[in-house]
Amino acid sequence: MSNLETLIQRLPKAELHLHIEGSLEPQLMWDLAQKHHVELPFSDVDAIKSAYQFDNLQSFLDLYYQGADVLRDEDDFFQLMWAYLCKCHEQNVLHAEIMFDPQTHTERGVSYDVFMPGFIKAIEKARDELGISVYLILSFLRHLSEESAIETLEKARPYYEHIKAVGLDSSELGNPPSKFERVFAQAKALGFKLVAHAGEEGPPEYIWEALHLLKVDRIDHGVRSIEDPELMAYLKQHQVPLTVCPLSNLKLCVIDQMSEHNILQLMNDGLRVTVNADDPSYFGGYLNENFMALAEHVNMQASDLITLVQNGFKASFLPEKTKQDWLGIIEDTVSQLGVK
Repeated sequence: MSNLETLIQRLPKAELHLHIEGSLEPQLMWDLAQKHHVELPFSDVDAIKSAYQFDNLQSFLDLYYQGADVLRDEDDFFQLMWAYLCKCHEQNVLHAEIMFDPQTHTERGVSYDVFMPGFIKAIEKARDELGISVYLILSFLRHLSEESAIETLEKARPYYEHIKAVGLDSSELGNPPSKFERVFAQAKALGFKLVAHAGEEGPPEYIWEALHLLKVDRIDHGVRSIEDPELMAYLKQHQVPLTVCPLSNLKLCVIDQMSEHNILQLMNDGLRVTVNADDPSYFGGYLNENFMALAEHVNMQASDLITLVQNGFKASFLPEKTKQDWLGIIEDTVSQLGVK
């Protein structure tokens, strides 16, 4: 194991851009399909794995929603969340801010009272047994109407105490943030933190909309901000975090090869960028694999890695005291490993 690989493994990390439905591994998908007698268009687990090749965001989403259909009862959602949190434990991810898509489930007749108890049970187990803290981010599907989003927020009311933030995901092109201005205002009034996918496939203008109309605290993805110097200056001045997902960007053809990724350029220009896995089962790697891809292909150095990991905690919704505690632990870990 190289020194950088050791550092990637040993550093405590936070993950801020992870779709729990996107952590559904092929084996679990297959097992749950068998359990519920759901017909999949695949002959076996290997056939599912080989289907994970995408031309763009939409081709991924088509398979993503098909896979989510195997999630039917409370224990399915427990298993899904618990499997991801066990992976966090394995990779030394000690805090995760996890997105979930209620409409993916309610649209097919699976209610909050099914998926939320499953999620909560796994989160509490991970807190007690693994020492991992979790915040949930309720994400609206942007290809659906704002009215559907408003209804989704209202239906979540019994579970507000378990939800830290609301977000916006799914098909970006043709679904600008401005479409959801009212529901984000409602969520803000309720005290939720706000995030939104913008500037992945969509243009820099979508990032401006998310900032000024939705008033988000963080931008998910945001890699196309580099096309707009004025936006870059704004993001730097206000230290608006970008939750960047390198392997996702490669898998969805946002970039042609990892060596082209602009994450270090964004960081070196003074933006608060973080590294995340997005939909790890579909995109070929969890958080540590994303860091390893950067080490291998964009010449990420130990100092870059440390900054990116620190940014993960700084950009989180953790209390300020907790952030400082984690930053101190990172400093101690770096010192113990003798990293210069």
